[in-house]
Formats: sequence, structure tokens, C-alpha cells
Amino acid sequence: MRRLLAFALLVCAWPCHALEPLPPVLMDEPRTYRIEVLQVTDIAPFEESLDGFLRALRDNGIAAGDNLVVNRVKIDFDVENGGFWDRLGVLRRIKAEALRIAESRPDLVLTIGTPATRYARDILDDARIPVVFTAVADPASAGCTSLSDAGPGVTGATLYTDMADSLKVLRTLFPAVSRIGMVHTDDENGIAHVRTARATAGGMGIAVSSRRVGKGEGIVPALKQLFEEGSGAEMFAVPLDAYYGLRGHEPARDLGDFAAEHRLPVVSFALVRVPGAVLYVGADFAEVGRLSGLQAVKVLKRRMKPDVLPIARQEQPMVLIDPDRLAALKLPLPESVLARKAARSDGFWELVAP
Repeated sequence: MRRLLAFALLVCAWPCHALEPLPPVLMDEPRTYRIEVLQVTDIAPFEESLDGFLRALRDNGIAAGDNLVVNRVKIDFDVENGGFWDRLGVLRRIKAEALRIAESRPDLVLTIGTPATRYARDILDDARIPVVFTAVADPASAGCTSLSDAGPGVTGATLYTDMADSLKVLRTLFPAVSRIGMVHTDDENGIAHVRTARATAGGMGIAVSSRRVGKGEGIVPALKQLFEEGSGAEMFAVPLDAYYGLRGHEPARDLGDFAAEHRLPVVSFALVRVPGAVLYVGADFAEVGRLSGLQAVKVLKRRMKPDVLPIARQEQPMVLIDPDRLAALKLPLPESVLARKAARSDGFWELVAP
């Protein structure tokens, strides 16, 4: 009994700081987060990416107007007419914004797209400010170590999907197609898409031919070269290239008209509306933005370093079919495919995984 009493007295005599709360840095205390958003150009898919990112934050208790302040910078760039000096100016602007952000010390930076990620990351890493990216099709082009490792101070989510999965979908829907034509510009994402498609399709018995055009050039001459009066492309595929959205989607509309005249299907390897496309296979910008938001939550609330988080990606591509275009081309689909379709509010069919 005396020993128990002595032990109790000893415990009570321990320094009071042993029972003090943990330092705030180790606790999930209420606070307001500051996030800087940096992007080059202002296009609808980037807006979808940001919406998905912010939705993920809201779902995890971080909401603008409550405990989140967002400052967004959109660097203008004339995609169609921008030359070398314009590109150099954009590079300098990105670096200037990165230096400004480094001085302002936000809790996190979201970079949307490849250029903003690639050219801001080193400055922000030197300042020890976490970077999360989204809407990047090829992580290597954004300075990442690999498809899964973003490198020092950076993590995020990529639009990359396995081209083999996309081509399997194409093969299931259009088993007779063996020759595909693709037109691209000097857009980094477009070049990567075409390169990957060509490397992957060969093993599936599909030949991919491509033509490179300038952003200010029309698409029709390249389409004629690829079609070769009926002995060439049996289908046209659209890569993730900003070219197709220029001049009110003129290249996409011309492609759709040309393909319709020759009764050829058009598939888009990106979930970006392409007038004339019958099939869309790729990652959803909003979903990839949401995945980036989940990475940001881990950095902000769990104080994880970006380096330890692998790059996230949508494991299976989303598959959409335009039924009106399908009917116009009088293209039949296998019953096994029709059994998997689900109508969407935007008029498209989404194929549900078997």
C-alpha cells in the first residue's frame, strides 16, 4: 500500500509540461489556408480541372469563403500566333510569378497544365512551397522523374491513360479499322499523344500515320494526304492538342466534315468536345482535378511532403459515344457494347465497365 501511494505521488510530481498540448504544428487546428493557382492560357478544360480540385477540398472541409483563400493567375498566350519570342516571354512571366509566389509564402501552389508546372516548380521547391499539379498529359514533359514520381517538392494528378486501354476500346467498337490518321502541331501534349499511339498501336495490328501542321494552318491538306484517296486512313484520331480548339474549333469542324463526306469515324483521345467525333476515350479533366485536390488535402491537413505522394491518375479511361454522329455515319455497334451504354444529360452515351 505504501509503495502504491509513493508511486501515485511520484506521478503527480511529474513536470506539468509533460501533459501540455502538442505544438500547433502537430495538431489539426482551425486555420485559413492560402493557395496560389498558376496557369498559362484560359481554356474550358482548365476550368473543369480547377472545379474538380476545389470540390475535393470542399469535401474534406476546406472551402473558399470559409477557411480557404485562392489567388489565381492566368498568363495570356496567343496559342495560334505565338512565336519564339512570345514563348520566351511566357517563360519569363511564369518565372516572375513563381518568384512572387515564393515571396508571398502560400500554403500550397496548384499549377494547371504542363508549362506552368515545368517552369515554376524549381523556384517553388527552392522556397520549400508544396506544388500540386493537374491537367498534365505527360509528366515527363513537366519535369517529373517518372509516370509515378513527380520529383522534389511536387506531386499531382496526370491526364495520362494507358494508350493500350484506349486502343482496346477502339478495337472493340471498330474491329475492322487497321489504319489511323492523326494531325498534330508542336503542342507538347499532342506530340506525346501521337508518339505513344504509334508505339502502342503497332502491337495491335493498327498502323498510325501522322502529319504535323502549324497552328495557323488549315487541317484539310493534311487530311487529304493521310486519306490518300481511300487507300490510307480508315479513321482519324484527335490527340490532346490545343490546335483543335482554335478559331472556334475550325480544325475540328473541318475534320468532322471531311470524315463525314468519306464516311470515316473520328475518335478523340481526350475528353474535350470535338465537333464531328463519334467516340471519346481519355481522362476526365474534372476527375483528374479532383485527384489533385485529394493530394492537396494530404499536404495541407496531414502535412505530408509532396515527394512522398505518387502521381495520381484515372486508372481506366472514360468512354463516351455521340449517338447522333453514330447514326449519321450509320455505324453499327456490337450488342455487347450497346448493353453497357448509359445515357447522360449531355446527350452522350457513357460505356460502363463490364
